[in-house]
Amino acid sequence: MTKQQPHKEKDIYEWIKIIQENPNDQATQEKVVKAYEKLVHSIAHKYSKNQTHHEDLFQVGMIGLLVAVKRYDPEFGGTFETFAIPTIIGEIKRFIRDKTWSVHVPRRIKELGPRIKAATSELTEVNQRTPQIDEIADYLNVSEEEVLETMEMSGSYKALSADTPHESATEESNVSILDLIGNNEAGYDKIDTHLLLEKILPVLPVREQQILKCIFFDNMSQQETAELLELSQMHVSRLQRQALKKLKEMLEKEGIYRF
Repeated sequence: MTKQQPHKEKDIYEWIKIIQENPNDQATQEKVVKAYEKLVHSIAHKYSKNQTHHEDLFQVGMIGLLVAVKRYDPEFGGTFETFAIPTIIGEIKRFIRDKTWSVHVPRRIKELGPRIKAATSELTEVNQRTPQIDEIADYLNVSEEEVLETMEMSGSYKALSADTPHESATEESNVSILDLIGNNEAGYDKIDTHLLLEKILPVLPVREQQILKCIFFDNMSQQETAELLELSQMHVSRLQRQALKKLKEMLEKEGIYRF
């Protein structure tokens, strides 16, 4: 194996200029890649979980390196390394953020999640209690629906396979999550639920009654209900939760909790 020849700093800036003038110059790109291979490996290693993950992050880091080469402008001052390192880290973090969710989640949800967590911590410390949804929304200058949506969808960060062994599984009995999902006859439960709801729905506001009737009596989805009532789906979801919480509290009070 031939020993990698050391490069001079002036060579780097000459290569950068060549690539910026001719982005398709593969030979010069390879020179830059080799020159900063160890640096990218070092950065990727800080975020790697295992060897396979490291190789993925290394490749992403290399993309970040080439992005930095194309964007670098010496007139703004600072060395190329000073500009390249944050760019490489940014590409790696973006890759991790976009690829580590088991279920596809919009980017705005991924970005709002950490902000909600930080806001919750800060508000809890200031007020000495857990903040309400509206307080978090006001603090972040977003809507309550956005906060609720983000909190709900954050559960998609890690999805368990149906073949995942259940905690009760042993060597003799390999019980998976799928084995615990029964094929219940839903008809009986629906009849009981409908009869129960017919009796207690009048305690709710009209809008909440409409939502529960659409979902539980007419078998409509939240989206269909939202379109029918001319509301957003998140608004329907929030009102449904509020309504069920009220019914739950009433049933618990009466000693006939069924949810």
